[in-house]
Amino acid sequence: MATIRDVAKLAGVSVATISRYLNKNGYVNEETKLRVEQAIKTLQYEPNAMARGLAGRKTGTIALIFPDITNPFFAELARAVEDVARMYGYTVILCNSDNQADKEQTYIRVLKQRYVDGILFASYSLRSDDVDALNNEKIPFIMLDRAPRETSCTVVSSKHLEGAQQAVQHLLDEGCTKIAHIYGPQDTVTGRERFMGYEQSVKHFPWYSPSLVEPGYFRVDGGMEAVENLMKRHPDIDGIFAGNDTMAVGALKKLQRMGVRVPDQVALCGFDGIDLTVIVEPEITTVAQSIYDMGMLSTRLLIKKIEGDNSEHQTHLFDVKLIPRESTRRKRKE
Repeated sequence: MATIRDVAKLAGVSVATISRYLNKNGYVNEETKLRVEQAIKTLQYEPNAMARGLAGRKTGTIALIFPDITNPFFAELARAVEDVARMYGYTVILCNSDNQADKEQTYIRVLKQRYVDGILFASYSLRSDDVDALNNEKIPFIMLDRAPRETSCTVVSSKHLEGAQQAVQHLLDEGCTKIAHIYGPQDTVTGRERFMGYEQSVKHFPWYSPSLVEPGYFRVDGGMEAVENLMKRHPDIDGIFAGNDTMAVGALKKLQRMGVRVPDQVALCGFDGIDLTVIVEPEITTVAQSIYDMGMLSTRLLIKKIEGDNSEHQTHLFDVKLIPRESTRRKRKE
């Protein structure tokens, strides 16, 4: 493989000139640029991105840390991040933390060594201390869909509480008279606000009870276990709002195994709007987030930070949209 010294020798210039040309840092006249470009083409020289990053503190890479690679929400998010990053000449490193705080901390320690130019966090376990450390070390980062409480950072997210209220109201409009909730981790904004939206919508009804809620951990198996526990405690439940679509899929699977008809006996609504909701039968009603747009905006904001934008931290909230499908279309009583 050709080295930067080989390019310099063929172009008849110094290594420093080649470095200025590659890093776009300093003046190189047009005649010299042409000679350098011809030498690079002749030698098929590919700059070592890591070496350039260590020297100039830029590698053209960003990282996306997310908690669960099996959740289709994060796959759709990653696609948007990768598409936008590529438009701006960046490569994306995907880091799956498996919902493990220690694994996430390991990723952060490695990434903080300047091997990446910035980090996108779609994280369950990032702590306020971690955010403060990133700010103090001036490492560009964006929080995507969730963030620790009372921290100074830019966040791109959705109107989770409002979306949960839409879901519950839809179930009520479909004639449900006793609605349960399968909730996600309460140490996340998504899980907490969707829980709050449910609770605010139903707590004034005489049928409401704290035993109508059950954790599902944002997983398919969590949704299955939760719906079984709920139906044991309240066999007269006729509506379920699951805090994300993967839990809704698990709930649907378990209800069908139990011989419970959806939506005639129990109407079911999820949250996120992932493609998986249209693969199952019946198709699941969901509150859809603008997943791709969220990924696009967060990536653009991160790249702006990397390239020197020092704007104040902001929270960008996307609207959500209820998409009614067969899992809530109940037969109307005459």
